[in-house]
This record gives sequence, C-alpha cells and structure tokens, in this order.
Amino acid sequence: MIEFTTPELSALGLAVLLHIALMVLFAVRANLELPRGYALSPRDTPPAKPLSVVTARLQRAMNNSFESLILFTPAVLLVVLTRQTGPLTTTLCGIFLVARFAFIPAYALGWTPWRSLFWGIGLLATLAVLLIGLI
Repeated sequence: MIEFTTPELSALGLAVLLHIALMVLFAVRANLELPRGYALSPRDTPPAKPLSVVTARLQRAMNNSFESLILFTPAVLLVVLTRQTGPLTTTLCGIFLVARFAFIPAYALGWTPWRSLFWGIGLLATLAVLLIGLI
C-alpha cells in the first residue's frame, strides 16, 4: 500500500505552490506593464512596449520552474511508489525546495553566478532523488 503522506510528496506540493506563486507574481507585474487588454487578446503580435527587465526575468524564471517540476515530479513519485523514501530523500527534496526558492530572486535580480548555482543545486537534488528511486 502507498503511504499518501510522505515528506517527499509534501515537498512536491510545496514546489507546486511555489510555482503558482511565481506565476501570480509574473502575471500581476506583466499586467501592470502591458497595454490595457493585451493579456485578454490572442497575442498574435508582440506588445507595443516590452516587459521591464525584472518582469522579463520573472517570466524566464517561471518557464524554468515548469521545466524543473517536469523533472522533480516523476523523481518524487518514483521514490514514493518504490518505497525508497527515507531521511536522505527527505533532505534532498528539502534542498530542492530551498534551491528553487532562492533561484527566483536570484534570477529576478540578476545575481550572477548565484542563479546558476541555485539552479544546479536543485537539478542535482532532483537527479539524486531519481537515482535513489532507480536503485
């Protein structure tokens, strides 16, 4: 029987909530900057005025967040379904969350090389969880 309340699944849920918060942050900023009604249009043409640097970075961070969730989700599901969870996978999922949380302001504010470092830490944590699930 699958245990439905694991720290790893909780981390996955928190990662999704973090992503939703990032989506809302980007959407609010973009709607304040773009011409009125642009968001409701089919967006066949670029807006007359481009997004600010920070808002454009938030958009790229949001796209990257989708990509990280695409990798993290099956890794978590694999360790839960194969009953490979434990203190190590819990810690790795926590590292992933902290890295993704730190990645957002690092990207938005242009912190070099911290953005890449946080991204890499999150990816390595995901890879480690995945490998544990495959062992």
